[in-house]
Amino acid sequence: MSSPGASAPTGPPTNTSPIKDAVSKADNASSGFLSSLGLGPENPYFSAGFGLMGVGIAATMFRMVAKHSIVLLERRMLVNCEFKVVDPSYTWFLLWLSAQEKAAANNIPRAVRWARMHSMAVQTDEDERAFNFVAGQGNHFFKYQDAWFRMRRERETRSVNLNNGNPWETIILTTLSKDRDLFPQMVQEARNYVESGTRGKLKVYTAWNTEWRQFGNPQAKRKLSSVVLAPGVSERIENDVRTFLSRKEWYRERGIPYRRGYLLHGPPGSGKTSFIRALAGELGYDVTVLHLSQRGLMDDKLTHLLANLPPRTFVIVEDVDAAFSKRIIQDTDGYQSGVTFSGFLNALDGVVSAEERVLFMTTNHIETLDPALIRPGRVDTVELIDDAGPEQAYNLCMLFYGEEKVDLGHNLRDLVQEEMRKGHRFSMAELQGLFIKTEADGVVEAAKELVRQKYHT
Repeated sequence: MSSPGASAPTGPPTNTSPIKDAVSKADNASSGFLSSLGLGPENPYFSAGFGLMGVGIAATMFRMVAKHSIVLLERRMLVNCEFKVVDPSYTWFLLWLSAQEKAAANNIPRAVRWARMHSMAVQTDEDERAFNFVAGQGNHFFKYQDAWFRMRRERETRSVNLNNGNPWETIILTTLSKDRDLFPQMVQEARNYVESGTRGKLKVYTAWNTEWRQFGNPQAKRKLSSVVLAPGVSERIENDVRTFLSRKEWYRERGIPYRRGYLLHGPPGSGKTSFIRALAGELGYDVTVLHLSQRGLMDDKLTHLLANLPPRTFVIVEDVDAAFSKRIIQDTDGYQSGVTFSGFLNALDGVVSAEERVLFMTTNHIETLDPALIRPGRVDTVELIDDAGPEQAYNLCMLFYGEEKVDLGHNLRDLVQEEMRKGHRFSMAELQGLFIKTEADGVVEAAKELVRQKYHT
């Protein structure tokens, strides 16, 4: 029984806090503020915007995951092989692919079958006046030995090769990791194809800034017997070079630098350079021609060139007397080269000089050369390549007109011997030019006329 004046409770006690009240008031205030701007939940455009943003974030995340997944799969399952434009394999590969297309056109069995080729480029073969259609820029797909390859040819538009001004290009081949062993086989096949077209020919290289580049098309090799020198000279030089090339291990075991230098001296037209080229062809070598008076050639570039020669090449430095007669290199236009005499000597046998090198120097005036240039170690063999003697005239006559013209050869030999007693000389180039344009019956009289014109007798 309750006492009078006491009131009974009307409901459960409230359990609110000041913090919840403040949050509730702030939420109501913000909702009211957004509603006043038309951005409340009741606005369908506002709700759709949040939905689109969520979709965009999800799509971006999906693309990132997919991209990284593809990269990871490519690293795990695919393998790439790159060919730079400065590497010989770049040209080998393009020419080889072009040959596969030619084979397909002529119904010849081929190693490569194209699935898709987006573009093609034209490459001219000056020797045959033909056109090679090679794969252009972009992606191409082909099949080689039952394995699929993707070929991507890329070109850099913002950078060029400073040596020749051409843009940098790269060929990237991609295939499955299990087929990675096909890359060496493919490159070797491409190399064999290209070299088969130059087999039996002589390649000539010249310096282009700091690299060696093939000059012109490969030339037919000249028989060593077609260069007629004085008796014993050709055989002596050939035997010396062959001996040097066969003693590589002997040099290494004794710590001797594996290089050899030759100096061929004699009058102009005696066959010095012709003999070197014929000897290189006889031994299966190519030649590199070094012009010391070339514009822009400096000591450091010269050292780099001689230290990075193409494989299996003889180095030819022609008319070294004109370059170093006064220890100043100067060309016929009066331009002074950047190569110094000491720089050339250091390139020949200095600390950074190259190994496994055969170098030939030629001169018309050996007496003008500095002794430091032709000392042993820089020049190991000196040979005189002289004007035509009686035996050379006879042998050259037999070479041109055949062994049945023995009497003609004897008459020409006697004529040359008689003129030599008078101090008259024939160069081998003069006799060769005479034989080229004169029939056998008139060659002796033509030789006499040559003497009259040359010495005004």
